[in-house]
Amino acid sequence: MESHNVNNSSNLDMEKDQDKAFDYSKRAQWLRAAVLGANDGLVTTASLMMGVGAIKPDVKTMILTGFAGLVAGACSMAIGEFVSVYSQYDIEVAQMKRDNGGEIDNEKLPSPIKAASASSLAFSIGAVVPLLAGAFVKTYKVRIGVIVAAVTLALVMFGWLGAVLGKAPVVKSSARVLIGGWLAMAVTYGLTRLVGSHGLS
Repeated sequence: MESHNVNNSSNLDMEKDQDKAFDYSKRAQWLRAAVLGANDGLVTTASLMMGVGAIKPDVKTMILTGFAGLVAGACSMAIGEFVSVYSQYDIEVAQMKRDNGGEIDNEKLPSPIKAASASSLAFSIGAVVPLLAGAFVKTYKVRIGVIVAAVTLALVMFGWLGAVLGKAPVVKSSARVLIGGWLAMAVTYGLTRLVGSHGLS
């Protein structure tokens, strides 16, 4: 009897450990997705501001461009995530009906609305960084410098967070994110300046 009770207790402990590991895994996936969404908002908005600023260096034009990018990107992320997660929701509902004789466990199903809201919010948080950095600087060259500095700091932070959550090498991950963000801004700035100066004249 005692050995039987011990075995039951150990089985329960193993199940609890598995549940905790599963919960942690799901939480880490959500956090990592949020970091990637914020990084996307940061790079997209900063690149748009840099690109348009190459042709129209006044602060109003740059900020309006960044704000338009924030709104469009947040809406796009929300709609895309909603459609994607809803497809997953339908698949899992159908699977549960087959496996459980028509019964559905709503607690185990993904929430399209929550996923869309989280994705949109993450993008917006990242997009706010270059907007705030450049909103109060009137001189163009100083504004560009402040935006690049703020974006660089945020890229390093997002790279570090992504590495920690994904259990990847921190230095390499941060360097990839940083170089990728710099490259996106440089390419957008260069091509927009080229097209604006020569292609549309």
